[in-house]
Amino acid sequence: MSTTDTDVGGAITLTDDELDPFVTHAGTRDRLTGPGLPRESALLGFGTLREHGLRTVADLAGDAERLAGELRDQLVIGALRSLDRDLESIVLDGTTGEVSSAHVRRNPARLDLSPLAPSLDALLRFAAATEELTLSRSRPGPFGPKAVAEVSDRLSAVFEDATGQDVPPYWRMAALIRPLARIAGPGEGLVLGLPERLLDEEFGAGEIMRFEDVDFPPALTHEPTRRFLRESGLPEDGFLFQLDTEMPLPALTEYYADEHPDEFPAGLLPPSAGRLIRLGHLLEDTSLVMDGTTGAVLAWSEPDLTLRPLNADISTLAFTLWLLHREKGVDAAHGLSDSYEQLAATLTQTLATVDPAACDRTPALPGDDGRRHWPEIFEDRSAGTLYA
Repeated sequence: MSTTDTDVGGAITLTDDELDPFVTHAGTRDRLTGPGLPRESALLGFGTLREHGLRTVADLAGDAERLAGELRDQLVIGALRSLDRDLESIVLDGTTGEVSSAHVRRNPARLDLSPLAPSLDALLRFAAATEELTLSRSRPGPFGPKAVAEVSDRLSAVFEDATGQDVPPYWRMAALIRPLARIAGPGEGLVLGLPERLLDEEFGAGEIMRFEDVDFPPALTHEPTRRFLRESGLPEDGFLFQLDTEMPLPALTEYYADEHPDEFPAGLLPPSAGRLIRLGHLLEDTSLVMDGTTGAVLAWSEPDLTLRPLNADISTLAFTLWLLHREKGVDAAHGLSDSYEQLAATLTQTLATVDPAACDRTPALPGDDGRRHWPEIFEDRSAGTLYA
């Protein structure tokens, strides 16, 4: 379908002629010919509409003959956004005004629409409320468990006002997962100041390892990190992180010299290995280490001999482990992982709100290829990381 969109005052609008014959729903026509759609936001992108105009699912699905008849004239108007990429297409029913999401370019014979909003107006309200309440830490608090609950309730009310109790999965997880970014405010010398005993309450007091000064090697000079390990500690089993509790924390050079003297020569270690403190392992061949001078948390991969950023510091590592553990409980209660890719994107965006470094794929270290552990783990559906 050949159309030309108009960008007026930063909004994308279409003429009545451009909407014919596919958009007959009066409210949708009013929105598209009047205030229009924003060019892009943190959650929604309508660049495809600006660049190509209205296109049907049949235009984009490839083998249109395999499409169910009721899907062919649905309109692809944009995409759900996930940090640095498009997630799923936003699909509009021009007859009813209802909005869905779908992977339009995948196997057309198995194309499924996932409900997103009853109208374009509702879709924009949902996105605006989510961005206002959860996506920016530049605004002042509040923070803490009470703030998380209040934001979750406010978002749920916005969504339920338009949909009733049948809130689409994408927005249900927005209400339940994204507010978790408000659990902790700024810390002293660290990114976050976690609420007292937050980890104990989540994992169980007997599952948290706290350290003493005798456990710290000389290379660990970053005092805020030392204080956090003494006072807050880390879970021994963080599900995707296993803390090494068998010995005092070693520098990476000491770990390999003592544990694998004949398997991994010191010359293969990163130049900074003497000040990198090993906390445990993420995978069998990937160590979690922290820079004893700066407190930065990194992943050291043996197979490709690469050091990559993992978290900004020990406080955001603890938040990540808490977030993953909390997600398991939420999924068990609400079945969010039935919409796995949307849940992975939601977790990544929530983590990025608190710790941008954990998700920023910009190379930051020598040999760094931009791969980031947590987003990749979230997105790995075959590993089932997010299933309860």
